[in-house]
Amino acid sequence: MSRAEPTPLAVSKPDSSAKRQAAGGRLQWRAGQGDTPCADRPRPDPVLERAEERALLDRFARGERSAADAIVERTYRAVFASLVRLTGGNHDLSADLTQETYRRAWQALSGFDRRARLGTWLYRIAYNAFLNHLRRPARVVPIDDERPPEMTDPSPGQDSSLSHQEVAARLRRAVIGLPEELRFTVTARFWAELPVSDIARHENVTGAAIRKRLNRAMTLLRADLGEDAA
Repeated sequence: MSRAEPTPLAVSKPDSSAKRQAAGGRLQWRAGQGDTPCADRPRPDPVLERAEERALLDRFARGERSAADAIVERTYRAVFASLVRLTGGNHDLSADLTQETYRRAWQALSGFDRRARLGTWLYRIAYNAFLNHLRRPARVVPIDDERPPEMTDPSPGQDSSLSHQEVAARLRRAVIGLPEELRFTVTARFWAELPVSDIARHENVTGAAIRKRLNRAMTLLRADLGEDAA
């Protein structure tokens, strides 16, 4: 039986609540706290959640289009939010990469290993879509199109806002500059807010190995950022 193949039009744009969630994420230094969530909110029952995922995937395999829509509704906000953090707050690019993530997911879903959680698998696809974007040659802007930057007088309180943005930009550059194994682990744990156990299962390693990667990454980031990493 044919399998449902949702088109990009089936993936709706994020609503304002998704954007608020995406904007709120920054790396927090909690590498040694295992599965402690980065945000203080109730966590769903993992057994029930996995059972619901399996039921949706079974329906999707039977060709039910409504199952694809339910998968998107269930996961879109988290995928989009993680991409906003990866792109440094670029919502338009994040929306495009989210569309690309689901396009790739529909093509590869028949090979999804159900021992991993769907959200963790989708994050890996989103993460790879982001890396592919980084590797694309930069668009050449014609000289005639170049415009000098507009200079504006800082308003009261703007200096502190700019300072925060600069620190966040430095942090993002430092994270992106980590070795691949550490970069994926750090972004999956702190920007996608995935539990250590899920990352370990996806990477086919132990939870202790993931914590070791996180500790190593934090050491490198603190050395790179100095006081800003405290």
